[in-house]
Amino acid sequence: MQNRHHLELTWLEDCVALAQSLNFSRAAASRYVTQPAFSRRIVSLEEWLGTPIFERNRRGVSLTRAGEVFVTQIPELIRTLYTLRSEAIEAAGDTRPDVIFSATHSLSFSFFPTLMRNNEKIARFGSFRLLSDSLSACERMIEKGDAQFLLCYYHPHMHINLDQSKYLSVRLGREILRPYSKCDSATRQPLWQASGGKKFPFLSYSAESGLGRILSNTSQVNRARRGMDIAFTADLAATLLAMVRAGDGIAWLPETLAAPDVDAGTIAVAAGKESALWIPIDIRLFRPAARMSRAVEELWAIFVDGQI
Repeated sequence: MQNRHHLELTWLEDCVALAQSLNFSRAAASRYVTQPAFSRRIVSLEEWLGTPIFERNRRGVSLTRAGEVFVTQIPELIRTLYTLRSEAIEAAGDTRPDVIFSATHSLSFSFFPTLMRNNEKIARFGSFRLLSDSLSACERMIEKGDAQFLLCYYHPHMHINLDQSKYLSVRLGREILRPYSKCDSATRQPLWQASGGKKFPFLSYSAESGLGRILSNTSQVNRARRGMDIAFTADLAATLLAMVRAGDGIAWLPETLAAPDVDAGTIAVAAGKESALWIPIDIRLFRPAARMSRAVEELWAIFVDGQI
């Protein structure tokens, strides 16, 4: 039996992974370890704690009452431990600790590089690491402490998988989601219109996508596509832009992403000017509310000063 007085940080991170998936195989794969080794580490954590965290049965895996209490505290504990490590490294003066951003794909290519390049205070700050993924994956990163910041599109009606009492955010930019269609080569008019009640091929975002969450919670968009089949689904706005460009249907895209193709006349907005189908959204930066390392706090102060 494992020594209950010996705890490994790895076990806590394993516990978070299993609590999120409630599946040993998927959780083990996400932690890059074999399932038997992963299961042994969970058992070791439960032995250290002195009570089961997970209930295993034929129907699957679930949290025990003790597990529900324990798991809610783990992400903040993990972040605190990594913050202490960063502060110790910083105090030693050997190197600046890593500052890691997680960002959704579209913003990784468009907004993030400009944000870093155009602010002299940030440019002087040093180097950063950027992890680019879907919103769901980015949420998991910041919850587990794999990143200190999360950059994403945001709308008040969307659901975000973060306890907002435990996170702070600032608005760093604005964007507009508009429906776009390929243009007819002869008339230069969109092949389809999202308004007017006629059916059109709908190009959709997956449930993992932040833009997909925004659109699914927007009543005007849901009314416009009622009764229509989804022609294609993707995680990335860039993928849907390529489908629009090819004439495969209508997709709601960020205006800045679509702008070069609009200027070239290959695609056009598929709804009237100032339409209710145009959705204003924010670009927001999230961070844990708990105290972070000095380097992260200094950087956060710069973002707070530059918010709009």
